[in-house]
Amino acid sequence: MNWFDRIILLLTGLTAVYLVWQFWKRYSWEKKVYVLYYIMSFVVLFVSGVLLIFMGYGILGSPFVLTVASLIPLGISIGIMRQYYEQYLRPYIWFATVGFLAIAISSFAGWELVRKISVPVFHGVAGLVIFLGPFLVNKYGQGQKAAEGFWWVGVGGVLIGLGGIALAFLSVGSQLLFFSQSFVLMILAPLLLLMTLAFTFGFVKDIKE
Repeated sequence: MNWFDRIILLLTGLTAVYLVWQFWKRYSWEKKVYVLYYIMSFVVLFVSGVLLIFMGYGILGSPFVLTVASLIPLGISIGIMRQYYEQYLRPYIWFATVGFLAIAISSFAGWELVRKISVPVFHGVAGLVIFLGPFLVNKYGQGQKAAEGFWWVGVGGVLIGLGGIALAFLSVGSQLLFFSQSFVLMILAPLLLLMTLAFTFGFVKDIKE
C-alpha cells in the first residue's frame, strides 16, 4: 500500500468519526434504535480503515476481516429499514441475520461453496436496500418523510455495493467483470472515501432535518 492510499484511508476514517459523532448527537435526543445500527456501521468502517492503514491490503483475505466488514452494509441497510420501512423490517432482519451468519461460519470453517454463495448474495441485496431505499422512501416508506438530499445515501449504496461485490468475488478467487485484483486494490481507497462522503452528505441532511 502506498502513501496516497494511506492518506485517503485516513480521510475516510476521519469522515466516519464525524458521522458517528453526528449520529450520537441524534441518538442523545431521539433514542431511536436505528441510529445505533448506523453508529455500528461507521465505527466498523473506521476500525477497518485503521487496520488497512497499518496492516495493508493483505488482511482483506482474513476470515475475521471479511466477517467484520460485512457489518457495514448490514448495519446501514437494517438502519434504513428500521427508520423508513418497518413494514418490511422483520423478513429483512431474518435475511440479513442468516446471510451474515452464513458468511461468518463459512469463512472461519472454510466452507468455500457456502461462502461463494452467501457473500455476493448478502452484499448484493444489502447494497440494493441501501441504494434503492433512500430514493423510494417518500413513495413506499412508512412514517416520516426523508429529508431533501437523503438520496445521497443511495449514491453511497451504489459505491458500497460495487466495492463489496467486487471484493467478495476476489475473496472467493473469482473476478467480477473487469474488477481484477490489481484494479480493485487501485480504486479501493478512493472508492471508500467517495462512499463515506456520499453517506455523510445524505445522513447529515437527514440528521439536521
